[in-house]
Amino acid sequence: MAAEGIVFDIQKFCVHDGPGIRTAVFLKGCMMNCIWCHNPESIRRNPELAFESQKCISCQACAAACKQGVHHFDAAGNHEVNFEKCAACQACIHVCPTRCLKIFGEKMNAHAVIKEVLKDQKYFKSSGGGVTFTGGEPTVQYDFLLEMMKVAKENNLHVCLETNGIIFSEKLSHLMSYTDLFLIDYKATGEIHKILTGVEESFVRQTIDSIHKAGGKMILRCPIVEGLNDSEEHFAQIRKFKSQYSSILNVEIMAYHASGLHKWESLGIDYSLKKMASATPEMKKYWEAKIAE
Repeated sequence: MAAEGIVFDIQKFCVHDGPGIRTAVFLKGCMMNCIWCHNPESIRRNPELAFESQKCISCQACAAACKQGVHHFDAAGNHEVNFEKCAACQACIHVCPTRCLKIFGEKMNAHAVIKEVLKDQKYFKSSGGGVTFTGGEPTVQYDFLLEMMKVAKENNLHVCLETNGIIFSEKLSHLMSYTDLFLIDYKATGEIHKILTGVEESFVRQTIDSIHKAGGKMILRCPIVEGLNDSEEHFAQIRKFKSQYSSILNVEIMAYHASGLHKWESLGIDYSLKKMASATPEMKKYWEAKIAE
């Protein structure tokens, strides 16, 4: 029986998640809690409810359908959502006429996921693309991820794994057998890494070193947020990685964008960077020049 896991999105025709045209498979669950996360719907492993208040017409059909008491309307018709009560049964989803309610996360088996990916195999062949497993942190669902990788390789797909780098050595050795290219998120240098992500930076360094020694290939993806991790120390360490590891094929600056704010709000989670503006194109060019020095 094929391994099952929780997928919250499958995006096609992706051109920024590895070489060529790719299909990106997004898995729920992450051991980091980055304060700027663009995909907050990926942090928790289980399916969860999202509510887009601007679409709601206060018809109250959701409240009538929900047996958990998740939805409440006050005298003025304002829709209040108790996210903690939600059992992800989807009863409210089916009756909402404006689709202001959504469940992030669907249980799928490995073969069903790859079957969907293979629908675009002709584009992979013509562009040198393939499948990218991302998240969240895909290794949180290790058994599910590993089986999808095996099935992908059985179908001769190029496989990328986007990871935050928190992979223990035994799991990494198995993943290496099925991964053509690692997309490693390197988020900060030194003690600030734990403050911003909740996890020590040393684990990421160990993974980068292990992949290099095992002959793997990597692209470093560096999310940069002005005033948080755009330090000289961080840029210097990125440059050091480039010179130290020939297995790092490229470094990509992922300039902060405020587009994730609405997702945090729809999940009922407070977002500490709600007043942070997106980085300008000029700022991104400046950061790219810093790592090219």
